[in-house]
Amino acid sequence: MKLKSLLCLAAMLPLAAWAADPLPAFHGDAKQSSVSGLSSGAFMAAQYQVAYSASVVGAGVVAGGPYYCAQGSLPGTVACMAGPPPQPAQLLASAKLFAAAGHIDPLADLAKRRIYLFSGTQDNTVRTPVVDAAASFFQLAGVPAAQIAYQKQLPAGHAQITPSFGNACGATASPYINHCTWQGQGYDQAGLILKHIYGALQPKPQTTSGKLLSFDQTPYASAGSSLAAEGYVYVPRACFAGQACKVHIALHGCQQYAGKVGDAFYAHAGYNEWADDNRIIVLYPQTTTSAANPQGCWDWFGYTGPAYAWKSGLQMRALKAMADRLVSVP
Repeated sequence: MKLKSLLCLAAMLPLAAWAADPLPAFHGDAKQSSVSGLSSGAFMAAQYQVAYSASVVGAGVVAGGPYYCAQGSLPGTVACMAGPPPQPAQLLASAKLFAAAGHIDPLADLAKRRIYLFSGTQDNTVRTPVVDAAASFFQLAGVPAAQIAYQKQLPAGHAQITPSFGNACGATASPYINHCTWQGQGYDQAGLILKHIYGALQPKPQTTSGKLLSFDQTPYASAGSSLAAEGYVYVPRACFAGQACKVHIALHGCQQYAGKVGDAFYAHAGYNEWADDNRIIVLYPQTTTSAANPQGCWDWFGYTGPAYAWKSGLQMRALKAMADRLVSVP
């Protein structure tokens, strides 16, 4: 068949015929997974860490607040961004009730976890008192102060921070990735998050040798979950070679999903370089917009239903299923 005919045939095929490949599986330990995120992804990261504390070893919360901050209410997001947020003790009381009912893991596991928090001094979207409340929540929940790293001195806007990619440090603008300098060096937020969670890491290489793949998210996307058809995952070469790997889930913020900013987050947030020689698979799940979610945010306030902050929440169980699949080879 001639090339022109093939192209015509391709144009007539349904979109489903061109779906991305299934999410691959590798050797690893599902109980060594971790999570981080920016903005709505940060609220979601804190939510995921608390709900799955038995298996998630640490979280990075970049411009986000405490677990269950909005308490299932869209109006509740106002206080959870501009402040003052609800009292951490009140939110912890809710978490204890959820744990007692089996909706989330026992909170005692949080004492073993490591938390990184960040608030830029120029961030007027999610203000520092909200991130302060997240720090207080984790301490009240049993995370020792020595296991919490909190940076709130950089003159950064509302963004993920890298050493060299993105907007100027103080900006709050798409794609919500800024480059900042701290103590004479580029601020490598992805590296700091991963090192705080996992301890000493191999230095990042000059060039990456793994593969950045797209995958079909539809098997994980329940009706109303606001998950995009396609997600992304960075897989180091060692994981393809059969070595045991762990998973870090990196969650974009509102208006930062791939359909809006392309590869800015999943290719340039800084995680892939650190993952390469440290056998860390980086999962970049993606949201999309919907009538209930016009900005493509992760659900930290209840637009997917009242169980949103529990392990049974539509997005929560999808993230866990994706992370577990990546390291499911015996």
